Parts: sequence; C-alpha cells; structure tokens
Amino acid sequence: MLGYSGLGASAAYKRKILPGADPRTERMRQGLDSAAVLLDDKGRIVASAQERHDGDKGTGAFPADAIKACLREAGADLADIDVVAHGFDYDPSQDWSANENLAGWYQHVYAREVQRAMLTAAFPQLADTPLEHVRHHQAHAASAYYLSGFDEALVLVADGMGEQEAITVFHGAGTELTPQASYPVGSSLGILYGALTHHLGFLFNMDEYKVMGLAPYGDPARYAAAFKSLVRLGPKGAVQIPVIYADQSHTDRETHGAMLEVVADLVGPARNPGEPIEERHLDIAAALQQRVEDALVHVLSAHLDRTPSRRLCLAGGVALNCTANGAIARSGLVEDLFVQPAAGDDGSALGAALVAARRRRPAPPKRMTMPYWGEDCDPEAVASAIGTLSDDFQVSQLAQDELIEAVADRIVAGEVVAWCHGRMEFGPRALGNRSILADPRSPTMREHLNGIIKQREDFRPFAPAVLAEEATTYFDIPDRWLSAYRHMLLTAPVRTKYRTELPAVTHVDGSARVQVVDSEQSPLFASLLAAIGARTGMSVVLNTSFNLRGQPIVRTPDDAVATYRRSGIDALALGDRLVVRAPVPVEPATGA
Repeated sequence: MLGYSGLGASAAYKRKILPGADPRTERMRQGLDSAAVLLDDKGRIVASAQERHDGDKGTGAFPADAIKACLREAGADLADIDVVAHGFDYDPSQDWSANENLAGWYQHVYAREVQRAMLTAAFPQLADTPLEHVRHHQAHAASAYYLSGFDEALVLVADGMGEQEAITVFHGAGTELTPQASYPVGSSLGILYGALTHHLGFLFNMDEYKVMGLAPYGDPARYAAAFKSLVRLGPKGAVQIPVIYADQSHTDRETHGAMLEVVADLVGPARNPGEPIEERHLDIAAALQQRVEDALVHVLSAHLDRTPSRRLCLAGGVALNCTANGAIARSGLVEDLFVQPAAGDDGSALGAALVAARRRRPAPPKRMTMPYWGEDCDPEAVASAIGTLSDDFQVSQLAQDELIEAVADRIVAGEVVAWCHGRMEFGPRALGNRSILADPRSPTMREHLNGIIKQREDFRPFAPAVLAEEATTYFDIPDRWLSAYRHMLLTAPVRTKYRTELPAVTHVDGSARVQVVDSEQSPLFASLLAAIGARTGMSVVLNTSFNLRGQPIVRTPDDAVATYRRSGIDALALGDRLVVRAPVPVEPATGA
C-alpha cells in the first residue's frame, strides 16, 4: 500500500487567484506537509516527508521524491504497489458550485481527477493502479488508533479542517473505527490558532509551535474575556468560533482578512514579522493557549462520558500542541493516551495506507515502536559525505562504544554535538537519530543554542531526552504514562528540586517537552544517555532537531555534513565517524 498526503496543485492555484500575495498569505491553504508511506502485508512501514528532499519546509508539493525514497528503502519498485491511497477525499457528489471560490478550488486542486493526473504524470507506471481516496479525518484517526495498541479507545481528530470538518470524534473498537460526532469548519481550533499565529507575526500553518512556546511567558487573564467571545463552549461538547464565518468574500476566504480584523479589534493591532515582542503579545498567546486547552477538555469530557473506554488517541495538527496534550494527560479524564508522532498532515499519508490495508484485511490495533521509518544512514553514504570535508576538520573512525564515550565526554564538557545515526524519524520531532545534543545542566546552553546554533527566537524552549528508568525522578510523570512520552509530544512539570539543575530544558513555567527513551526501541541513543548519566549522575540530554533556522531536519549523511559545516556546532557524530573542527594554529608571539 502506498499512502500519500498533500494537495500538490494548491500552491500554484493560490498564486493564480491571489497574484502578488506575500509568502505568509500563500500558506493559508490546505494540503501542506506532503509525505509518502509504504506499508507491506506484514505491517512494516517506510515513510518519508517531501520537505526533506526539496528543502522547502512544510511543502505541499506532490511527494514524488518521498515516494521514490520509500521504494528505495523498502527494496521495492512501482510494480510492487497494489493500491495507492490519498489522505483526502473531496467527493464529487458534494455541491462544489455553491460559490465561485469553492468551485475553483475543487476543479483545480481537490478533485479526484486532479490527484490521478498528478500521480500518473509523476509515475506513468501507476496509471492503472487503483487510487483510493480516504476522508482526511478518517486517515488521521486511523494513523493513531491502528498504531495505539488499544483494543478500544476514543479518537479525537482536530486540525484546521478536513474536507468539511474541523473536529471529528471516532470510537475505535477492535478492527472498527466509527465516527461519532463531527464539528463544522466554524468550530476549527486549528484555523483560529493559525490566524492568531499570523496576527502575532509568525507563519500560518507553520509557526503555531512558536505561539505555544510563547504562551507560558504571558498572563492569560488579560485577554480571557476576548477569547471566551471568540471560542464559545456550549452544552454536549459544542464549540463555536463565529469569527471564522466573517470571511465571506473571495479575498477574505484566501487571506482571512475579515477574521483578522475582528481579532485586531479584540486584542489590538497585529505584530509585523521582525518587530519586538511586547507584553501584550505574550498575553495574547497565553489566553489563546488556555482557551484551546479548555475547548479540547470540553469536547473530550462530553464524549468520554458516552463511551466505555477511558483511553484516548489524538491526531490532526492540533495534536502537535504538546502543552494541550500534557493538560489532557493531567486532567484526570483519561487512563491512557496515545498521540501518533506524525500527527499533522504528513501522518495522513500513513493513515490512508492503513485504511486501504484494513479494507482488504481487517486487523486490530498494534502498538507501534519508534517511528524510525525513513532512509538509513548507511556506511557507504557516510564515507562519501565525510570525503567532502576539507582539512579544516578532523575525522576519527570509532567503534560504537568508543563513539558513545567520546560524544558523552564532549557533551559533558559543554560542547554541542550533532548526532546522525540509523533511519530517519517520521514526523516533526527528532527522536535520537537526527538530533543536536547538549548538556541540559548548563545555564547558558539555551541562549547559546538559540542564538548561535539554531539562529532562532530566544523564547523557544528545548526538550530533554531521558532514560525511561529515570524519567519519573526528574519529571512529574506517573509510571503508567511513560510510554505516552516516547515521541516528545506531551509536556510535563519538571520536579521542583531539579528545575535549577536542568535549566536548559526547563521552560519558564517549570515544564518540559519530555522524550522518554526506551533502551529496547532506541538502543544506541539510550547507551549515550547512560554514558552521560555515568558522568553526571543524570541520564538526561538536551535534544533538538538537527537543522538550522528555516531548514527541514537533515535526511542524509550529505545533508548532515553540509549543515554541520555551515553551523556553529562543535562536533558531528555521523555513523561510526566523529568529526571535529581542526584547531586554529596560533602564531607564536614575536619579541620586540
């Protein structure tokens, strides 16, 4: 089964109907984060995101490169594909002529014929291969439920929108995944969060995580009344966001112009990109985050009361909000929680493949292991990439235990080390195979990483990776919840006594976006954490994605070497090689 996501014609069509639009406005569309997933009849998964091939972060381009990569990694070819599944299904029976705007988008972007034409243009060999269309929220739900290991669960999908839905609630039981409730676009927490992201000077459908990171610095009370009027909670889990319907004209639908005017009337003028972040911006972010958390808990409370299961699966772009996920985990509403690590639209490729597979061979959920589903860091590619380095770098080839000891020594000594091993992670988080690592005990490391290495905003937090057996020592996580924290998608409070000892990974509100590392699923990364623990007494490391500002996470050894070369990172651990910068010769002093 080949699943793919994205709406490859959307960027060109947006430019056609909105000529001269700035890049921020161009992102106000569906079908971004395109990806491909290959699923075989034994349930093995290979996956790749298109952005990591073309370098266009968050791209919605047809994922031809990602499809080719999946085939290479699986040792398959196009003739092996039985079915192609797409994570959208804009049904032609729907009346798309309701208005000129929707009719144009359907004809040029959404229609099944458009998807078939793009697939065939990229891969003529697939012209006669069945192409199945999966409802967007069904794909999201399948990507979470069928990999959760739960025999029964409530599944909540929340994003900007699917074909027409903003929130969908499913009940999963055995092999069946049944819709229970659907919320219209006027309930879209994703669109609201995106609009406020734009209002605060960041990128819609890209930088929502920046607003999440900004929120703990603010006071939600200042704009609480404004956000209660924006997000209205009603009986039986109802959520209404009337401001979404302010966009009535063709232009406003493409720019959210009318909606943003209402927002500005409520909370003040928009911040332009690059302008200073003021106290009121912090307060807006805090109030938005709090209201979204309230709305999610409100929806869940209503539907959990009507289902026998207290287990929950989350998917859709809103499920990437780690703070909200942490609030749900601590709410007491659920006994167990699973968030699929590629919860955004890249994961809808995975869900589409899973739906297509289960249409032919129903199977109960099985708990996924770590999503190391991408391309491997093979020795030949490592050697080739290393060979491009100049004499400005020193390279050592080390046995695995020697490499771990050397990297641990450097991290504990205060160096920043890029770590690239094994198969690439699928999803937005670096989980120990494409990471930048540093000492979380350093009080200056966060500022150093944000300013010199990652070249990003100084308010952005960093995540800790911790060995599973030590996680509850440093973080307020119940033992039974440890598996929910494997994918760095929930925040947890740092225990008070360790907040001053782990300053580089403790956010301003005392929380951290924790990754719990299991030695069976991530043996090499776990060994490095253990080596760090042997030196410091704490098996914790700061873990952030191996990329620089505006760049997708590195994919290949060539990417790793090129990124390291132009960064301020001290050392690169790539396969079995350790690369460091050669010391600069010091000219001897001359006497008078």
